[in-house]
Amino acid sequence: MQSQEVSQSSQPEIYQRSLDDVHSTIAHAKLEERNLTDLTQALYFPEATTDDSSNLKLLELNPHLLEHITEGNTLLFKGGLNENVVLCTKSKTFDLKEAEVSNSICLVPCLKFAAETSNSPLKTKSTGANNSADSSLEEDTEDHLNRSDITLERRDVLKIFQEYFEVREIQPRFRKLHDLLQMTRYSGPENEYCIERKLLFTRQQLLDTTQCSEEEFAEGLKIVRAIEIDQYMRVLEIEYEFRVIGLLLGVIDENSWALDAVDREESIAALCEIIPEGILRAVFAHYTHPSANNAGKFTYIEEKVCRIMARSILKPGLKFYIEDFLTTWQETLPEGMKINEKYLRGIGVIDRDSKMPCVRTLLETSLPTSQQERFQVLFQAKQSWTLDEIEPYVECFTTPTVTVTSILNRFARSMNQDGQRVYLSKH
Repeated sequence: MQSQEVSQSSQPEIYQRSLDDVHSTIAHAKLEERNLTDLTQALYFPEATTDDSSNLKLLELNPHLLEHITEGNTLLFKGGLNENVVLCTKSKTFDLKEAEVSNSICLVPCLKFAAETSNSPLKTKSTGANNSADSSLEEDTEDHLNRSDITLERRDVLKIFQEYFEVREIQPRFRKLHDLLQMTRYSGPENEYCIERKLLFTRQQLLDTTQCSEEEFAEGLKIVRAIEIDQYMRVLEIEYEFRVIGLLLGVIDENSWALDAVDREESIAALCEIIPEGILRAVFAHYTHPSANNAGKFTYIEEKVCRIMARSILKPGLKFYIEDFLTTWQETLPEGMKINEKYLRGIGVIDRDSKMPCVRTLLETSLPTSQQERFQVLFQAKQSWTLDEIEPYVECFTTPTVTVTSILNRFARSMNQDGQRVYLSKH
């Protein structure tokens, strides 16, 4: 105890402001104390050696974030070692960017504002216009010294901020979700021995890792066509998925069903000895929706069926003559479905301007995540693009305030070609 007392006594004494200091400061500032409230708050700035608030950060809140917090919800920060951190609510994702402020911002706990600093109405007194500045200053100082209702309270500044985090709503970042699931693609129970079990992820693990909100994550699982198998989320090998959907479509011909009168249970029962029932039900659910014309029956979604068939034809590194590809593509579909070039959005491109007009695969999920690098790849694959063609490869970078067109204006140049606007490389 004795050594502790010696140590405390050896510390330098911290200067405490007094009411005399307050009166003097107000007088030098040429303010009238009679117009001030009853309470004076003296600010004490933290010592550099005793600052224990280094973990405090200042975050900008837009109306959505403010409402989310006031309702008692949680904000989640997500980001790996090589990722920019994002902020997620239940339904939206925000990018975080550190911004500097020109004026220092002080964080002062328990600081009282004007309405809390007075127990009586503000006191006002007119001052004669003929009085000189010196005589007014003397009267004010005398008034200060005579007032007995003024109190002085200490307020400690917890931290001084020179920067803050601003938020910007962005598209959910599903690339990591796609890449993680691609490591353990499911190709049938007979091939499960090849899967590294350490690379399997549960739904919750993927949600914690993927930079998106919970609602967006549920939509992302649909986009990548994820299936829960033995408590782990998986995606199907593209060839295996093509096989499953081909078998399901074959059941239509075997039973001579109309495209809008497909029976789900009969389809699954016909194939459950070949394909696991859980896989059949998941694939059927993705490629169909309830029929509008036949209660209890289902209709295959033309666009989704066309896209999986196109993926089965387009192989990485191969080019196809346009007419040959379109003919083959149409032949893979059940009777009643028709191909459409717009169904190739994000999976393949048709290049009619090259020396050899062709169709080639170009998966959006295989392109760089950097905007500049992505545009380099796009213009290497094809010299000129229409807005509809290039949009699926750019829309992942859009925000509520940044459109596809504004991004194209930054990285590409436009011109009219045969009455149609096209985009070309700037370099």
